[in-house]
Amino acid sequence: MDRARRRSRFLIAATGLALILGASRAEIFALPLRAMRWLAPGADAASILTRRPLECLKVPADPEAAYLVEVGRAAFRDPLLLGGQAARAGVACETCHRNGRANPDFDFPGVSGGPGTADVTSFVFSSHRGDHTFDPKPIPDLGGPKASLKVSQAPGSPALKTFIRGLVTEEFDGAPPPETVLDALAVYVRGMSPAACAGLGLEPQTAGDAIADVSRAVTAAQGALARHDPETARVMIQAARAGLGNLAERYDGPALAPERRRLADAALDLAGIAGPDASLRLAAWIARSGDWEAPILKHEASSLYNPFRLAAALRHGRG
Repeated sequence: MDRARRRSRFLIAATGLALILGASRAEIFALPLRAMRWLAPGADAASILTRRPLECLKVPADPEAAYLVEVGRAAFRDPLLLGGQAARAGVACETCHRNGRANPDFDFPGVSGGPGTADVTSFVFSSHRGDHTFDPKPIPDLGGPKASLKVSQAPGSPALKTFIRGLVTEEFDGAPPPETVLDALAVYVRGMSPAACAGLGLEPQTAGDAIADVSRAVTAAQGALARHDPETARVMIQAARAGLGNLAERYDGPALAPERRRLADAALDLAGIAGPDASLRLAAWIARSGDWEAPILKHEASSLYNPFRLAAALRHGRG
């Protein structure tokens, strides 16, 4: 399928959402947070988008396995991993599986039949698996009981890695990820289980958490470079930049423009890191990261991580 047709289908999905919300396409793309594009009409965005499920993840004691978990965790949160229309819309694995769990509020036009469901054979995202039949299914909780999941997660089985490869390349039309990234995604998903959760409730979604996600992705990039794996390092840098973008959209409005500029500069600096001196440049980037982290944390209460600030933005026409 050529780019024009792909773009057409994305615009159809966006326009469908606009019609559902009674808004124009311009208004849809002016929403303060991209995640509002896939919430049901009338959903309490200020509550939903400032909390998230607990991540039921057990990090292995073995250093190599722990490294793979970090690589998989970062890739899971990066829309560019999926490619195609998902990347354009800002949809990552984590969009449907918030913090590796389910997402009962996911409601994407043309894909969902109701909140918490998705049709994985929809032409909205896939030119490979689209089947002209609308059959959305509940999004599974990857942190739930393994027996309830349809794909075997047995450590010796290739089924999960094969499933993830097909999900990226066929369900979302993305390019095949590096083999290490596919291995890592499988290790990350296997690492989730109810036994790893302190509880089944929700936790606040904070700037500190988002900063930690960026830091973990950059550290995983360093690990990849130490293993002479520049392709995986590239994916990790890409994931870190996506995390900085997620942070930036939370710092909405003229008063927070300096914070957005700091984040944009940090993302731009990361974009240029490659080649034989990449390890040294990543280390230098980490050493400078306090220059943007401290202001971000200082102004968090004025950002859209604050549910009252987000609710006010919505009331005043930003959503």
